[in-house]
Amino acid sequence: MSQHHLGEFEEVVLLTVAVLFNEAYGIAIIDEMESRLNRKVSIGALQTVLRRLEDKGLLTSAFGEATKIRGGKRKRYFTVTPEGQKVLSDVKNQRLALWDAIPAIAFN
Repeated sequence: MSQHHLGEFEEVVLLTVAVLFNEAYGIAIIDEMESRLNRKVSIGALQTVLRRLEDKGLLTSAFGEATKIRGGKRKRYFTVTPEGQKVLSDVKNQRLALWDAIPAIAFN
């Protein structure tokens, strides 16, 4: 099992970065989470979690090119690291094991 514990919001952010693959930057992550999960996300909360996931070694980031549309500002793109992939896989397996352990009668 991984040494990293993920909170629910961290897990959702990490999964969303994986979903977006090469297009995972702040606003795109928020848009994806809000459309898929019908959940409002503040930029401040997202930036805090992205920084935390980077500190844990689960994400890396790099700046894209500056564009005139953004007034010369560059987007910061995020990528799931191999350790992040392992943590997501571990979390998925833990959840599936719990689902599989529910007796059929429990949901009748």
